[in-house]
Amino acid sequence: MDPLALVVAVSIFTAGFTIAVGGMMPSRGEGEALTKAIESITRQPEQANNIIRLFFIGAAVVESVAIYCLVIALIILFANPFIHLFTK
Repeated sequence: MDPLALVVAVSIFTAGFTIAVGGMMPSRGEGEALTKAIESITRQPEQANNIIRLFFIGAAVVESVAIYCLVIALIILFANPFIHLFTK
């Protein structure tokens, strides 16, 4: 296998793996946070506004991890820093 083809194949696999893990883990974290927020609201309905506000702030922070993974995958695919090592 050509070294350039190997770098491209590994880059594609790595980008796919990054998106898979970067999408799965934040989704799981947001689901658990939503579960805890709903449980908290059922225990203290008078604090619902504060709980919802904190949930949305936390969800935004967790979702930023998925966005960072998307950016890293796009960099690996389209601005691969290792391609220039194998092209002449």
